[in-house]
Amino acid sequence: MKEESASNHSRRHFVKAAALAVSGLSTGLTGFGNAGRAGAWQTQPGGAAPKTAAGSSPVCIFSKHLQWLDIPEMAKAAADMGYAGIDLTVRKGGHVEPEKAVTELPRAVEQIRKAGLDVPVIATNLIDPKDPLTGAVLRTAGKLGIKSYRTGPLTYDASLGVAKSLEKFKKQLTELAALNKKHNIQGAYQNHSGVRVGASVWDLWVLLKDVDPRWMGVQYDPKHATAEGGMSWVHGLDLLKNHISSMDIKDFYWEKREGKWRHRQVPLGEGMVDFKQFFGLVRQYNITGPMSIHFEYPLGGAQEGNKQLTVPAEEVLAAMKRDLQTLRTMLREANIG
Repeated sequence: MKEESASNHSRRHFVKAAALAVSGLSTGLTGFGNAGRAGAWQTQPGGAAPKTAAGSSPVCIFSKHLQWLDIPEMAKAAADMGYAGIDLTVRKGGHVEPEKAVTELPRAVEQIRKAGLDVPVIATNLIDPKDPLTGAVLRTAGKLGIKSYRTGPLTYDASLGVAKSLEKFKKQLTELAALNKKHNIQGAYQNHSGVRVGASVWDLWVLLKDVDPRWMGVQYDPKHATAEGGMSWVHGLDLLKNHISSMDIKDFYWEKREGKWRHRQVPLGEGMVDFKQFFGLVRQYNITGPMSIHFEYPLGGAQEGNKQLTVPAEEVLAAMKRDLQTLRTMLREANIG
């Protein structure tokens, strides 16, 4: 197939592609309590957030992977696929630029809610409570009824070392929690493999154990926890269980490429993440909150958040639907919902 620009290709084909992708799986997308398909959500007057029961776990799609669509098209595609909400990118290069969030975020949320979806969480790079932009975005999001946002990352200061860096960051996150409380929104720090704060997972417990989880918590990622913890990720989950407010869902396995061991990103259920054990513990610990599916395996550029695709849109949407169906099967088998 000859490649064409994302704007021309996606806008001409995404509605048809979504409908075709949905048709093969619609019967399998039954509800899990309030984590059911978008059609079960009722948009309130004035574009307010759909009502959900306390303790529900809506299945969302990370909007990074739909940045080849504008917001109304993205919302319609996600709803047609059966997602219950959008994990919206409010960061540089995202669907909403943070500098424009005061005016553009309300419009984006209204458009998404008109499609019958919620915006329970947004993805940001906010981490400095003293930055005026942090306050502006949080104030806007809080007024819109968005319950949580993913923070930006923290990097260990080599000149301070790990212990003193943690002392510094604990003060910073405590101040950020106070700002979150002011704006009635919870911050959530993602554990991410690598060398930044949170990769080891236990360091997040050190930072957050004395912080009110209503205002500062964790967006838990079992893929990155597995990559860093091997089989001992269960201990980190136990430490953080009372601070987990949302979950990133993706899969991988290790492979050796060019002489180095690297992550091979794969569709859900094809990798080494032990979702059966993970969701069993989620149920045991009564962990709730939005689940955001990420797509980091090759998807024509969608995996990177590109604005242009190099494969047909229907292939991308079909893959996103398959992972949703896989997750719903996992949740059903874990008796979650």
